[in-house]
Amino acid sequence: MKKNEIKSLTVEQLNEQVAAEKDRLQKLKFAHAISPIENPMRIRTTRKLIAQLLTELTVKENAS
Repeated sequence: MKKNEIKSLTVEQLNEQVAAEKDRLQKLKFAHAISPIENPMRIRTTRKLIAQLLTELTVKENAS
C-alpha cells in the first residue's frame, strides 16, 4: 500500500486495515515458527505497513 493510498483512507477504514494487517502478521509469525516461510521479509513489510497505518490514524484523529 502506497503512502497516498493510506492518506486517502478514512479513520474507520484505517482501523479495519490495521486489524486486518495485525491478523495477517500473527498468521505469518505462526507459519514462520512452524516451518520457515518462503519470504521472511513479508513479516518486516507487514510490521512497517502497520506502523504507517497507525501513524496516519494518529494524524487524522489529532487533526479532527
